[in-house]
Amino acid sequence: MSHEKLSPNIKAGLLAEALPYIKRFHGRTLVIKYGGNAMTDEHLKQCFARDVVLLKLVGMNPVVVHGGGPQIDDMLKRVGKKGEFIQGMRVTDRETMDVVEMVLGGQVNKEIVNLINQHGGKAVGLTGKDGGFIRAQKLLMPNKDQPDEKIDLGQVGDITSIDPSLIALLDSGAFIPVIAPIGVGAEGETYNINADVVAGKIAEVLKAEKLVLLTNTPGVLDENGKLLTGITPKDVDAMIANGTLSGGMLPKIGSALDAARQGVKSVHIIDGRVEHALLLEILTDDGVGTLIKANQPAS
Repeated sequence: MSHEKLSPNIKAGLLAEALPYIKRFHGRTLVIKYGGNAMTDEHLKQCFARDVVLLKLVGMNPVVVHGGGPQIDDMLKRVGKKGEFIQGMRVTDRETMDVVEMVLGGQVNKEIVNLINQHGGKAVGLTGKDGGFIRAQKLLMPNKDQPDEKIDLGQVGDITSIDPSLIALLDSGAFIPVIAPIGVGAEGETYNINADVVAGKIAEVLKAEKLVLLTNTPGVLDENGKLLTGITPKDVDAMIANGTLSGGMLPKIGSALDAARQGVKSVHIIDGRVEHALLLEILTDDGVGTLIKANQPAS
């Protein structure tokens, strides 16, 4: 239901419900991984930008980390190059890396910055090469069929360190950092890094209150396809072991668990296809996704 159809009393109730959350999270950092349908549907893009600006205006400090897989694929097709994936990871040769950097650091990043600014925010676009704040090395991925064998994916990066000072400087002021998941190596080489991993690591180093991952699913589902609104790291371990969690959800879950275990107080995996999902998850009692609490015991 759109907000235009809500009665004045219901609207007032929603605002009153949000108040304790606004007070609780005032001045706190929220790291938001932006991806999926929320990045491609025009109406959802506008909703997301308004949500981020509202969170900033009520005193929270949002940091946005974005993906851009579909946009990269579109550009690769336009230049006559076919994307290749191994175990769900994009193989990134030098030519592909040039496209990835152009799309993520240029087209997608600047579009998000512009959207947020149009709605009254002060967004600043960054890649990990700015100030060298995301340092990385080549990722050698274990072969799932032969664990002792490592797969070279090209210029795909494994984060070695993140310097939080640049993000913290922007975030603590009036600005909203918008970060493309590109890192830099010791010799100045450029690396493509999984955006979920970047978001999780940034949440860790900033000691964020929350990490929020927008997805194309309702959240974490059990073996019967039912939404789990609250789970513990121990629950996640069991679901990975029995195969309930697999495929594209694994990098998100991995980032979520790492962040929770490294001190991020709560991690949310939410349905980015829902209008204003960000506000509903953070500022209402029920939320719209799955909450992983950091203070629960891990296995």
